Amino acid sequence: MKEFVITRCRSDQRQTPARSTWLSIDDEGRILHADHHAESVLGYDANELRGRPVQTVLASRQDDPFAPANRHQLERGQKALVTFRHKEGFFYTANLSLSQESRDSDKAATATITYRSVSDIDPALFQLAESSAEFGIWELDNTRNTMSWSGGLFRILELKPGTEITPEQALYYCQTGQARVRAMFRRCILTGQPFSIELTIVTAKQDLRRVMFNGQRLEFGPDTHRLGGTLVDLTREMTQDNTLQQSERLLAMTTLASRDLIAAVDTQLNLLHCNQAFARHFARHFGTVPAPGQNLKALLSDFPSERRMAERLWQKAFERESLLIEMPAAQGNQELPILEFHYQRLTDSQGQVLGAVHVARDTTARSSRTGRGDHRLRHDPITGLMNRREFLTRLQRILDQKHQRISCDSLLFIDLDHFEGFNQQAGSGTCDRYLRELAGSLGIRVRQRDALARLSGDTFALLIENCPQPRARELANEIITLIGDFVFESQEQTIRTTASGGLLILEGKVPGDPEQLLDQAAELCHTAKTSGRNRIHAAQAIDHPTDEAMTSQQVTQIRSALDNENLLLEYQVLKPVASATWGDHIEILCRIPGKDHLQPPLQPDEFLPVAERFDLARQLDRQVIRQTLAWLHQRPLMEPRLKYCGFNLSLASVLDDTFPEFMLEVLSDSPYDPGCFCLEIREAHATRYPDDVAQLSEAMHKVGCRVALDGAGASVESYSLAARLPVDIIKLDRQMMSTLEEDPVQQVMLEALHRIAEAAGKTTVATFIENDDMLRKVRALGIHFGQGFRLSRPLPLSELAPVAVDLSTGRIGG
Repeated sequence: MKEFVITRCRSDQRQTPARSTWLSIDDEGRILHADHHAESVLGYDANELRGRPVQTVLASRQDDPFAPANRHQLERGQKALVTFRHKEGFFYTANLSLSQESRDSDKAATATITYRSVSDIDPALFQLAESSAEFGIWELDNTRNTMSWSGGLFRILELKPGTEITPEQALYYCQTGQARVRAMFRRCILTGQPFSIELTIVTAKQDLRRVMFNGQRLEFGPDTHRLGGTLVDLTREMTQDNTLQQSERLLAMTTLASRDLIAAVDTQLNLLHCNQAFARHFARHFGTVPAPGQNLKALLSDFPSERRMAERLWQKAFERESLLIEMPAAQGNQELPILEFHYQRLTDSQGQVLGAVHVARDTTARSSRTGRGDHRLRHDPITGLMNRREFLTRLQRILDQKHQRISCDSLLFIDLDHFEGFNQQAGSGTCDRYLRELAGSLGIRVRQRDALARLSGDTFALLIENCPQPRARELANEIITLIGDFVFESQEQTIRTTASGGLLILEGKVPGDPEQLLDQAAELCHTAKTSGRNRIHAAQAIDHPTDEAMTSQQVTQIRSALDNENLLLEYQVLKPVASATWGDHIEILCRIPGKDHLQPPLQPDEFLPVAERFDLARQLDRQVIRQTLAWLHQRPLMEPRLKYCGFNLSLASVLDDTFPEFMLEVLSDSPYDPGCFCLEIREAHATRYPDDVAQLSEAMHKVGCRVALDGAGASVESYSLAARLPVDIIKLDRQMMSTLEEDPVQQVMLEALHRIAEAAGKTTVATFIENDDMLRKVRALGIHFGQGFRLSRPLPLSELAPVAVDLSTGRIGG
């Protein structure tokens, strides 16, 4: 932060005192404070300037006080001549200088450390040092056979300071090493060699203490021999060491008594502790006996798949407070038991992660005791995950509880791509081990409340409970990415593949048969495979039975229209009803062409449910926009007239994070202003996903497009959405408009919604205006635009043309 002084001198009044003010500006160029003279110099009140960029009062960038030329001049204490812009709009020059306080505050503070003689140290400070560090100082004059002690040494021996005691008597406090102490004294006197020895002493109160006894020769001459040194109390460290050793013995005995596999590691996977059961298990399967201090990654270097699995499990343990996972493992062709791993994160008193510990229990015996009963009936023998039968039971339980709770659940069906080829090349044994390792990785990734199952050979299913649809989509994509990144290596064989998935959203009314839900999810997965694999297709669950032959035919028509880029586009005009407005305002409508010229096109109510079910709605939205922009690009005469061009968005596009990037890309080469394009979002989608709609609206505003809330008024939340959502246009609900003539309550609600939208600066559009009476009521309420058969019917986009203009050179437009 710097404080600047602005001094203005008027050339026509040189005798008058110069007017000046000061501004406080932070390093980002924002004005923090100004004095009460700011208005007379700059035209702005001090409160008006607070928080504004300094460019507000400058004529150009060259006048910025932080510009290199001005900054260097000001830091040297000189004044800079700067052109300012007054609030009234005129420009003037003034002197700009840096205040003395600001220049001084920018100078680095300096400090020095100087040597201080021991003789100058305050005795109280010396006593504090001895007491806090638990040491004492002694000095021996051998010629006089006298010894002096500081107060700290008396405290260590628990003697009253000043107690009369001889060196010979002091030696009796040593439990061991008296002869050695005497020898070190003699050697130090004769040769000057310093000494240091750790001793156990008994204090005057019969307490045991561990001390470090240090000494050296201070002065040597023909008549003088002086020694000195320190006695440092190590009792606290000794107590800590004893406690640590006792804890380690207790831990070792406790873990030795357990049959469970117990191991602890730090964050670098260095073994901190392991019991004999873990060591035997590890040596039996990996040929190496682990010991504390060794690194698990190095111990498993010859087993890359097992090493990666161990790294993932421990890393997940560091991230979570605790973790429970049950999984079988295998190495080579050797089957390992099913283990139940309990992980617990280790932290210090500050919450910093120090490592983790796991207790693994062999559950094979428990499974074998049940024989062919409960456990084997509920779990897949290869991966340890629940099997199809148990998964259907879990899914049925969720369906039975759906009427008791309001939640969004999802069902993910996963099919590994190209897995049949691996079975033929690597063999079933290797593929089974791959599936076990993959199942372990998936088990780590999914949430603990969710159910993961292996349905058959290379298909898995995941029941995602109580999870919003956007997060469920993210989780599904994360799992597909995890499968694609997973690499299994064994005996110079590497298996790596991708997966396709079908995500079925179980929201609202869904079928009560779990088999039917699995079939729908499998259909979505098949769609993902036929669309190129390594992707997720998502759709809402369909409650009512459908004509599969008709559905298949409609899917073929939609795909053909998308592949050939020949969607049938129509437009319907929006006309101003409150006041005249120049330009064309249209909404783009889509139809799917029939198989031949005899078959009528598919209408939206026919193909949209199918498109959403087979995850084609997002592609349809994008293709409609591409075809419309391509058509407009060929008609530059439409550019000055087109003021509004609306596109309807499906839920898939609303929840698609990449949609704003798509719009930015397709509009980058368009000669049309992005502001004339509007994305229309249904109110039902905005009610369920208000945060996602708000984010999309903000992103579209950055692109330059507008956003409309379509179907407003269908629920009581319409008024709140119309006020707070960052949309530009409110399109009124069809049901509200249809009962407008005979229901006075609807008129009041419509007027209230219009006023809320108008107060929020938004434009309102009345849809489905079918007759003159409805048009008159809409006009009386002050609605801005109208849309409906009374005003204009949908027409082919090819019939949209600019107004014809006759020139001397001929006619253009029309």
